[in-house]
Amino acid sequence: MNFMELVERSKDAVTVRRVFGEPIEQGDVMVIPVARIIQGGGGGMGRREASSGPDAGPEGEGSGGGFGYGAIPAGVYVVKDGDVRWQPAIDVNRIVIGGQIVAVVLLLTIRAVLKKGLKSRKR
Repeated sequence: MNFMELVERSKDAVTVRRVFGEPIEQGDVMVIPVARIIQGGGGGMGRREASSGPDAGPEGEGSGGGFGYGAIPAGVYVVKDGDVRWQPAIDVNRIVIGGQIVAVVLLLTIRAVLKKGLKSRKR
């Protein structure tokens, strides 16, 4: 597969269907799931011509490429009685990590204040 084929395939992989899921209907309520799509790709090519001397080596050629994508739930649109409402998805992992970072900063700040207080008492 060459680099241009990889680019063409990557275009096909990212469609609106990956962002908006199939609507789900239950009675008079319709829910449309939404995701945040992240994608990336890259490629490379190398060539080495045969040489003589201390760095002598065989002639070589190479190429490579890659593509990846991921989806993170963003929320849902809820359609009921003609009204549309956005319900964001709650990322509990992000909340927990944020809380841990705040706790560490708080503990380090308290430690610094206590150390400063002890030094001023010794004088």
